Amino acid sequence: MADAAAPALPAAPEAAAFRGGRSGQAPLTWGQRAIWHAIRRTAPNDHYFNIGRVLSLADRGSPVSVAACTDALGRLVERHEALRTRLLLSGAGPSQDLKDAGVLPVTVVRASGPGSAADEAEALLGRLSATRFDYAGEWPLRAGLVAVDGQVSHAVLVLCHLAADGHAAEVLVRDLRLLARRGSAGRPPRANPLDLAREQHGEAGQRRGTAAIAHWEAGYRAAPPTMFAVRAAEPRTPRFWTGRIVSAALARAVGAVAAAHRVSGSTVLLAASAALAAAGEGHRTAAVMPIVGNRTAPAHRDLVSTLSQDGLFVLDLDRAAGQEPAGGAGPVFTDLLPAAYRSALRAYRAAVYDPVEWDALGERLRAEYGTEVHPYCCFNDMRLVERPAPAGPAPSPAELERLRGRTRFGFPATQDKVACRYCLHITEEDDALAVSLTADTAYLPPEVIRAHLYAMEELVVASASGRPPLVTRLRDLLDEAREGRA
Repeated sequence: MADAAAPALPAAPEAAAFRGGRSGQAPLTWGQRAIWHAIRRTAPNDHYFNIGRVLSLADRGSPVSVAACTDALGRLVERHEALRTRLLLSGAGPSQDLKDAGVLPVTVVRASGPGSAADEAEALLGRLSATRFDYAGEWPLRAGLVAVDGQVSHAVLVLCHLAADGHAAEVLVRDLRLLARRGSAGRPPRANPLDLAREQHGEAGQRRGTAAIAHWEAGYRAAPPTMFAVRAAEPRTPRFWTGRIVSAALARAVGAVAAAHRVSGSTVLLAASAALAAAGEGHRTAAVMPIVGNRTAPAHRDLVSTLSQDGLFVLDLDRAAGQEPAGGAGPVFTDLLPAAYRSALRAYRAAVYDPVEWDALGERLRAEYGTEVHPYCCFNDMRLVERPAPAGPAPSPAELERLRGRTRFGFPATQDKVACRYCLHITEEDDALAVSLTADTAYLPPEVIRAHLYAMEELVVASASGRPPLVTRLRDLLDEAREGRA
């Protein structure tokens, strides 16, 4: 017990020297331009975009010394050009500046024993993540090590979102483990941000970008100018609240509905969030911006960069469900899934574009409509791999109801500024789905945030139980959830 309670020794600085194969400059990639746009809109609270990971090195394999792990960090930076690329700001606009050599600071915390090491790693992650990056003056990686008796128990990585997205962070964790354990991470990556930027700004890239912008314009014209147009309350302080539901019942139900209707679980969740957002605001068409990974090309699967961009998913609830009532009762939620699947594919295909052209489209439509045109409604399925539904029969209503008894809800975080009004994030926690909704309390007060999450659980669980709710009853689901009856 004394081991777990004893304080760590003060952090000490180390340094990882690196020397890569080349240097150079290029425009920002489209993914970098997209996140830079979001960073500027969120500043000075843009530490919100920092990506943190903790790698345990005490679980298996030979011990790794501080010196060996520091050396592995240097080779990690050499391997991935994004980690030695800084933002270059000039009158012509931001660009990327790749350096061939440098030194990465490494913070080392010496824990008093194994029992406290994991807590020290989490604390170090919090400290390294808490401040915004100096995009032009700082390497886009902050690294730390937790050591016990000279051996590294945990490595901590905090990444600037200009250099990496969630998938890239997992690539870095994998490669650092291999470099620390084996001294090699295999063949070098097949692509890099510098060459990708030059490709995107070339002729073929521009053609693809133009087609994507045409998709956005058509979708904008089919949907409401924004999903959340009317303030519902005085904003709280801090203004943005995050609600989080952890539901094993939702995880089982999503898999069952997806299998029954031959769509992905992500499509089920996207359709549910879109339909509820539309119903709650009185819209018959939903417009949602899913975050798209853009890693279908084989060369991009191990590329450390920020490739993710917003897509535009548009779902006409009346047309998707069909105009003719089914059995006289009317269309139900699962009737939306075929159209939702097709709309999701279109959104994914059109999620690679130049954000400068995207901004120009928004300005043109703002002038035409006399109001801002932007959904302010985002969906981010952060799972790298979607688990298949378990083999065997679909869950029974009784099983799902038992699982709902384990559902947990809370408000784990608040923030002063986020550049959206509704941001839904999907992750996993053991056998449960963890769904977080960060929202502007001027448009979605805390009780409405809670209602959206519980209504999503009810919508999908009821659908998996053979009683999918009527599309016309989705607003009722929100009202019932708000009153605690869902």
